[in-house]
Amino acid sequence: MDTKRLYEISKNHMWLPFTQMKDYEEAPLIIESGEGVMLKDIHGNEYLDGYSSLWLNVHGHRRQEIDEAIKAQLDKIAHSTLLGAANVPSIQLAEKLVELTPEKLTRVFYSDSGAESVEIAIKMTYQYWQNKGVTTKTKFVTMSNGYHGDTVGAISVGAIDIYHRVYSSLMFNSYVVLFPAVYRHPSGDEETVKRESLAAIRQLFEEKHEEIAGMMVESMVQGAGGMNMMPRGYLKALEALCREFDILLVVDEVATGFGRTGKMFAVEHEDVQPDIMTIAKGITGGYLPIAATMTTEKIYEAFYGDYTEMKTFFHGHSYTGNQLGCAAALANLEVFEKELLVDQAAKKAEYVKEILAEIAQLPQVGDVRQLGLMCGIEIVKNKETKEPFLGEERTAYKATLRMRELGMLTRPLGDVIVFMPPLATSFEELTQMGRIMKQAIEEIQLVQQA
Repeated sequence: MDTKRLYEISKNHMWLPFTQMKDYEEAPLIIESGEGVMLKDIHGNEYLDGYSSLWLNVHGHRRQEIDEAIKAQLDKIAHSTLLGAANVPSIQLAEKLVELTPEKLTRVFYSDSGAESVEIAIKMTYQYWQNKGVTTKTKFVTMSNGYHGDTVGAISVGAIDIYHRVYSSLMFNSYVVLFPAVYRHPSGDEETVKRESLAAIRQLFEEKHEEIAGMMVESMVQGAGGMNMMPRGYLKALEALCREFDILLVVDEVATGFGRTGKMFAVEHEDVQPDIMTIAKGITGGYLPIAATMTTEKIYEAFYGDYTEMKTFFHGHSYTGNQLGCAAALANLEVFEKELLVDQAAKKAEYVKEILAEIAQLPQVGDVRQLGLMCGIEIVKNKETKEPFLGEERTAYKATLRMRELGMLTRPLGDVIVFMPPLATSFEELTQMGRIMKQAIEEIQLVQQA
């Protein structure tokens, strides 16, 4: 099909997620192929994948081992239901996930996306207490600027106003506590911010613990909320508070898992043992939609019994535990081990830190936040006062459009430019990406000053 026809169809019939379609019509992009960390559009233009195709590509596109694993599985079977019947790759993957995740997580419940894994975690948390006969524990605690997906339950434990306010009448109410965002705090002091936040959470727990079922938190880094980093020791302190007040700790590792932060899972930075943990994105190396909700044996046992006890977890999806996705995930994890990819990612993160240090010096860069290969560059109008640009100016968005022209793709979160390259990105490619980001930000700055 010719390119003009493809554009016509995309404009007339497609509805893209998190996209104002008027923006798409003004600057359309159609990807046709990929190789390594490069994407190619229908005109043959190539782009460095600076956001891992929305934070999930690990080894680059068209990785031979994963391609072959999917083809081999296709010769056996593409899909059979997991409702009441397991399948071979889902069993093998479950064993591998239990081996890789924190030691107390022993059970794997599959789904198709990060939002679904969170929805499952919410329902498990709620029903856990019901099955235990503790009917008062029905509320959740979440953090300001938190994001856990876009299903109704997931937005109910999220707190990004621009994404969620239009659906407010559909959502259940959660307690929202302030995330300890250091950059925007008047003190700018990590320990002060951490202490104030934990004190507020302790007070809430003291007053409401009898009605709080669980606390939902992104592990170490808030992704969609602006790449906000937790102060050191904060997640561990949250774990201790949850234990003290008998509240389930539900950790969202959808974006942070699978080597993204320099550890296989971000909880490893502080040796945290969640009661429930959600994983997705990098699980298949960015190939197919597989997600999982991991739980402790204690959680699982609360659902175990005779059918007549009605403790069953009545939840499932048609493609849960899909064989092709599980085969891709197994091959993905084999490559992780073979290439010591987590160690590689940690070393590359140190190199990226140097690249970002140079970008941080630009007059319109207010803050640079990084954990591993998960990075955010906050653009501001005034570096000294931290004054932001007006939302309608869309400065970071314009910068990312310029990056596209220069040969790199990423998306902004408000005025925070996301930089999350595939873990397999070479040092040379990281250098190229850094140069493109720096040039685009400098040029947008000059336009703003003109």
